[in-house]
Parts: sequence; C-alpha cells; structure tokens
Amino acid sequence: MAPHSSPRARRPLSLLLALTIGVAPALAVPALALAAEPAGGIVINEVESSGSEADWVELTNTSATSIDIGGYILKDDNDGRTLAVAPGAVVAPGEFVAVTVDTTGGFGLGGADKARVYLPGGQTLVDEYSWTAHAAATWGRCPDGVGEFVLTDAPTKGAANDCPAVEPQPSASPTGSPSASPSPTPTSTTAPITGIVINEVESNGDDTDWVELFNTGTATVDLSGALFRDGDPTHAFYPLPAGSSIPAGGFLVIDGVSGTQPGFDFGLGGADSASVFASDATTVIASYSWTSHADVTYGRCPDGTGAITTTTTSTKGTANDCRLPVRINEVESSGGTPGDWIELVNVGDVTVDLDGLVVTDSDPSHTFTVPAGTTLAAGSFLVLDELVGAEGDFDFGLGGGDTVRLLSDGAVVDEYTWAAHAAVTYGRCPDGTGEFAVTAVSTPGAENVCAGVLVPQAWPGGASVEVLDEEATFGGDLSGVDVDGDVLWAVDNGGGILHKLVPAGDGWAQATGWVGGRTLRYPGGAGTVDSEGVTVTDAGATGGVYVSSERNNAASGVSRPSVLRFDVSGTGAELTATAEWNLAADFPGLGANQGLEGITWIPDSFLVSEGFVDERSGAAYDPASLPAHGGGLFFIGVEGTASVYAYALAGDGSTARIATIATDFALVADVQFDPERAALWVACDEACDGQTATYEVDTDGAFAVTTLYARPAGMANIANEGFAIAPQSSCVDGRKATFYADDADTDGFSLRRGSIDCAELPGEPVDPEEPVDPGEPVDPGEPVDPGEPGTGEPGTDEPETGTPDPDLGASDGPGAIDPDELTDATRGGLAGPASANPGETITFSLGADHAGQALRVWLHSTPQLIATPTADATGSFAVTIPRTAPVGAHRVVVTDTQGELVGWTELTIVPLAATGSTVTSAELGGAAALGTLALVAGLAALTVRRRIRSA
Repeated sequence: MAPHSSPRARRPLSLLLALTIGVAPALAVPALALAAEPAGGIVINEVESSGSEADWVELTNTSATSIDIGGYILKDDNDGRTLAVAPGAVVAPGEFVAVTVDTTGGFGLGGADKARVYLPGGQTLVDEYSWTAHAAATWGRCPDGVGEFVLTDAPTKGAANDCPAVEPQPSASPTGSPSASPSPTPTSTTAPITGIVINEVESNGDDTDWVELFNTGTATVDLSGALFRDGDPTHAFYPLPAGSSIPAGGFLVIDGVSGTQPGFDFGLGGADSASVFASDATTVIASYSWTSHADVTYGRCPDGTGAITTTTTSTKGTANDCRLPVRINEVESSGGTPGDWIELVNVGDVTVDLDGLVVTDSDPSHTFTVPAGTTLAAGSFLVLDELVGAEGDFDFGLGGGDTVRLLSDGAVVDEYTWAAHAAVTYGRCPDGTGEFAVTAVSTPGAENVCAGVLVPQAWPGGASVEVLDEEATFGGDLSGVDVDGDVLWAVDNGGGILHKLVPAGDGWAQATGWVGGRTLRYPGGAGTVDSEGVTVTDAGATGGVYVSSERNNAASGVSRPSVLRFDVSGTGAELTATAEWNLAADFPGLGANQGLEGITWIPDSFLVSEGFVDERSGAAYDPASLPAHGGGLFFIGVEGTASVYAYALAGDGSTARIATIATDFALVADVQFDPERAALWVACDEACDGQTATYEVDTDGAFAVTTLYARPAGMANIANEGFAIAPQSSCVDGRKATFYADDADTDGFSLRRGSIDCAELPGEPVDPEEPVDPGEPVDPGEPVDPGEPGTGEPGTDEPETGTPDPDLGASDGPGAIDPDELTDATRGGLAGPASANPGETITFSLGADHAGQALRVWLHSTPQLIATPTADATGSFAVTIPRTAPVGAHRVVVTDTQGELVGWTELTIVPLAATGSTVTSAELGGAAALGTLALVAGLAALTVRRRIRSA
C-alpha cells in the first residue's frame, strides 16, 4: 500500500474518543426501544479529512430504533489503525454523532483515504466511504443518511449536512425536447445529478471489467456525457454515450471495451476506484474504492442503499444477489447410522447469523428451523443431522428421490434435487460454488473430495514466508518474477516496468542503474507494455529477457497478447523490444484484461527425453522441424482461458503452438519450469486460495496434473501473480528459495520469499566406475589411446579435447591462478557455453591470435587441472568436464604452459539441460547468496480461511 497521505503525523493507538452530538432531526423518525444492530441502521454521513483542528467522521441512525454504538470500531484504510467508540454512546433515530478520530490516540484521515465503521470486535463492516482527495469543505450524504456522497457547501459537524442547492431541471416538451424557458439556465449552472450510486463492480473481469450504476431516485436520470474514470488520473475520461439514461430503480452498466463493443479502455485494478463525474470533470456523481479484487464482484445489498460487500454471484445489469451467503454443500440421503445429514457452507466474507433459517425437503410439512444463536464463520461448514434417538437436528429422513431447500423469510436461499441415492454422497465441487456430483469420500464438516478432483497437499517446504522489499518500494502491480543466477527479474504491469533486483542484506534491492526499473516499449519505441510475466532462457539475460503481456497500456481496451524480447545490456531508462510475437490471431475474442500472464522456458532436450508429443502431428516432438526457434519452447499461461500453451517462437517472428494444457484453476497467474521435479508448476492467485499445481509429461506425451499444493501455511491469501523457484545450486540443508510477487502490494509489500524442499534430480547419476561406451566422452581418469580421435593426433579434424594424463592435476607444471587475479580486466576474451553436464565435452574459443598455442585448463572454485589442449587454427579447443564435477557455479580458467593467465569465464555445471532459472553468469558468491536465501526466517503461522470463488 502506498504511504498514507494524512496532513498530520500518526499518533499512538488508544481508545480515547471525542464525541460531538447534534440532535437536528434531519430524519424525522420517532425513537423506539434500544437495539443492537437493526437493518439499515448506522451509516457514515459526513467526513472531514483536512480539518483545521481535527479530522472527524459523522455517523447517523437511519433506522426507527435507537442504537448503542458503544464499542463500535472506526478504521481508516489501514486495518492497523483503529479507534473504539466509548461505552454508552447511544444514537437516536435521525440523530448525528461526530467522532473525532485524530485526537490523542487516534489517527488522521488522508487526502486519498477511507473511513470504515465496524461492529464491536472489528470484524463485521457496518458502512464505509472512500475518497481520492480532500474536500474543499467536507464529503457528505445528500440527502442525509440515504443519499450519495457529494461535496458539501460547508462542514456541519454533528448536524444536518449543508448540501448544494438543486436547481430544477427544464421540463420536457411533448416531443421530448426541452420546453422553452424565458431564462435558460447556463451550462455552468446545470443542476447537480443526485440519487445515482455505484451498485456493483467487476474489477477482475471474465470478459471485461464493468461498473453498474443504480438510480435511487424517483425520476429517470440522463447521464449522457457524464465522465467515467478509475483511480489513475493519467487515464483519459470515458464519456458515457448518448442515451445513457437510468429509470427510477433501474440499472446502467458502464462496460470495458471488447472487440467492437464500446466502453472504457482501461482495466480496473486490484486496488482501485471507480468514479462518475459530471461533464465538468470535477463534480463527483458517484464513487467507490476497493483495496483488492473481489472473489466475485462488489455489490450493494439491498440494491442502491445497502453497504457494498462481496457478492456470491455476478449480476451484471440486474438486481444483486443479496441472499444469505449460505449454500447446501453436501447431502447424505442413505446414511443409516447415525442417519441422513445436510452440510451447509458460508460462501461469504464474514460470519453470518443463521437465526430463522429453515431447512425442508420435498414434503413442505417437513421443516426444521436452525436454533437461535447459530452462526457460521466465513468459509466454514455446518452439518445438520437427522434426529436419531436423542441426538440430531431435523426429524425427517431424506429419500432416494428428494429435495433439500434452505428458506429465509420464506425466500429460497438454495436448493438441490436428486433422483436416487448417491453411491457415497452428493457434494459441490468446488465447495460452495460448483455443481453437485457424486463424491469419492464422505466428508461431513470438511472440504468435499470429488471423483477426479485433487485434494490440496501441504506445501513441500517451509511454512514461513518473509518480506524482501522495503515498504512502498513498488506500490502495487508487481506481477511476474524469475530467477536468473544471482538476479531476480520482476515486471510491473501497471507502469510497464522491468525491475532488476539483487541480494541486499536480508532482502533484495534494485540493482545499480535500475532504481525504479526501466519502462518497456514495443518495437519502434511506442506504447507501454502491460508486462505480466518474465523469464530467461538457458542463455540467461545475455540472451534477452522475455516478457509476456496482455495489452498496450496506451490502448488498454484492445487485446494484444504478446511475448516480447528485451536487450537489458544498455543503460537507458527505457527498453525497446528487439522482437515481438503477437498471438492475437490464436485467441480471437480474448478480453484485453484476460491475456498472457505467466511465462517460462523449457529446453528441447528435456521435452525430447520425456517423450513430449507435438499436438499438431500427434507424434513425438521433433525440434528439428522448427528451425531457428532457440532450442526450447515457451510455456505461456493465459488468464482468460485458464490454460497453458507451449509455443515455439522463431527468430523471424513466426509462432507455432505445440501443446495446450488445460487447468482446473479459475485462472493462471504464473508458470515455472522445475528441472528437479521434471515438472511444470502452474500458480493461481488469491482467486484459488493461493494454490499451485505440478504438471508432468504422462505416458501419452502430454503435460498432466500430478499434485495440487496449498500455499505455505505462514502466507496469507494474497494476490501472488508471480512465482519463481531458485536453482538447484542454491540448496542449503535440503531447501532452496521460492519467490512471490504480490500484485496488490499487501500491507505495503510486494516481494516475498519462502522455501521448497530440494527434490532429487531426475535420472540416475553416472557411476564413475562404470565402463564407458565407445560413443561417450572420454573419462579424464582413463589413459588415452594416442590414436583416438579428439586427442590432437594428426589426421583428425576434431578440435583437441586436451584430455590429461592419469596424474594430471597433481603436480604437473605451474600451479593454479590466484582467484584474486580473476577480474573483468583479465577475462581475455575467452568464450564458451554458459552451462554443461558432468562428462560433457564442450568447446571454448580464444580467437585466432591464440592459434596453435599450448594451454592448460583449470576448473575452479577448488582449482582442478582438467585439460592441456592446443588451440586449433581458429583459437578453439575442446574440454571434457569431469564426471565428478560438482553441480553449481564454477569458473573455467586458461593459462599458458608457464602458468600465465590467458583468460577465464563462468560455467555452471548442471545434471540436466538448463532452464531459465539456472545460474548462467554469476560470480562465485552468487550461488551462496541464493543458498542463504533458502534459509527463511521463522514467521508466526497465520490461520487463513479457505476462500471460495464463483466458478
């Protein structure tokens, strides 16, 4: 979260409170008996956020019953800043109570802030109001208690609001045009529009983002020409088209652009706002702010007048689903002992009171009323049992063909009908929101286990997760992340920014020359890339950094699902893509905010060894059929389809889709190749409770899901849109680091680190004592046949491997070079591959100036002489890496026969073809730095409920 913008410093928390009570009966309702929480009771009525003496929040009672607000909790936009109302504060109907919040022990209200009121305990929200700038006077409801917030003419602390005058609208003539008026009202004094409220918001859209308006007034309101914008002041206003009228009690949807459909061309973020302004672009007609995407949508209950809450069903353009957020989740109709039972689940965000909820079956005379005082926490289950003997709840059995209904005040909350007893039970998959199916296991009071549905396993690593960035470093929109040696690459989707992060103390900091990141542009230097995912290939960043994108933020209403490559070797503040692969033709109709999310790269060698199948031909994947595609495939997660696609991206800009991997997630947030587990990780964000899943190549040659994992127990359910795993070389005590990028900047932080167990590498290690096949590289410990190819003997065209004598490396000639001499100035132009396998023969080059020179080749970090080759006519020579060489980062050092340094370069030893997460150009300390990262600090485990997203 961005730094708070209050004009005053924060003060220590206490429970002190100043109350100013005004009794102006703006809402003339007779006082009745005292009540704790009547429907439609306490609301925020006026807010002073830039007071000369103090900030305050005015409350009013819109009910017909006096309400004791003693113990009610006030908060601003930070849950850590709270203020409790003193005991004994009673608000009569129509009365106003101003709570001074920034006296000693309180908090100030900022220019862009929020006021929230909760019931005692601070969990149940009563009302809230958000604003994006200080008001010239105050923000207040007009009319008091029930109207929308507007700029008042003057503060009226503890009294009825001083609302702007409402001038009469010109009447309509029979033809529909304005009637003649002797004194036409100038445009600048057009009567303000009132009675319009934001009723529902979809910010994590299925096809588009949208905002629904509701008219609480008694007459039709014409909003043609009104202006709409989100919370980003750099976004252009979207003018509502002609004919944008809302009848009394009616709805109007402001939609995002999609294809030929008109609408606003910017997305709504996880922490954002939506506002409708009059044509003067200043007067606010309606506004609403939120701090994270809703699981489904945000909506008012009841429509127009209720507080905005998380809905359980999207109802675009129609009345909100304000049913009690309780659903039938599992049914046992042939239970025997102890009888039949019905399981309920709370699909809402807060604890609900089930008083008066009625359960019945197909026989209307069979009823059971849930006892008074029964509550159900968010995400929790309640089992109602058939009465057997003295134990149980309802006194009727469920038949083989029957129905269960939930009724509240006579209205159906939920129901389910079946035609025959289930083999096990009937249950929703997923819980609370999915369709009913026969379960695999009976699970009363617990999550359903459905046939063919994976059960989340515990995270295979540490429970603790720690913050790596300083507060407010990123401010939101950090999306993809990838490990590249001792560097983390991360992308910001809002500003289209690429960040280069390096270890710094206990966390990570922006690299020198990269503070604030670098803005990404499309080829030619235009636009702003909506960068969602990032990866590198086995060449590391020297081969380019690849970014997946949904759209051009300069035209954010148009889908542009692309992969772009960037050269990061320069020093400028902006990076222009050196290549773009636009996949729009493969995804017709894809929403602009539903495009490419995660991206990772998998080498051809792995795919071939696993028997991966090319879906175009149905035959084994053949890299040779794809010239110039770079030695591997890019696996790309698409949010709108909740699938992953394998693509070959050729140097000429052409693309080929090789495979499609459907997932069971609501969306795909990121993907990551894991060579240790021979698996592709697919990550979802808070929409799936932070779960991840592994996919492996099955016997049919396709990637299939193998295991579903819950998030680490110590991490809350936050908007992690980026996920990366550190390389094998960083393992310490059996664990290595995982990294998470939080798009919502929860609590002001975007980058976090956890840990994962280091699994055994796929394949069997080579036994050094095993006989060598004729086609294998020669083992450095074996005597060399003088006539064997590759030894530099006359008659061979192969570069000399320089395989040493059996005792090479002991005391054969001058000793090794001092590591302090290995600086950038002494590299000497030595060039070679970035990685190699133990036992692999690889070629290095020093250039033609070294043609015919006798050389000695050493492998550091513990210096080992591994070859004594002679460079060929091009200055090249081949070296066989010892089979016993340890996995990890090394340096290859070349000297002449007198021990003088000729050149050196980095080399990573890997047991399998490298991926984008291997160390490719790290210093010796790089692996150690990542190893240290795997040792995460212990954090207190957070108990987080399971959130349920509407399918």
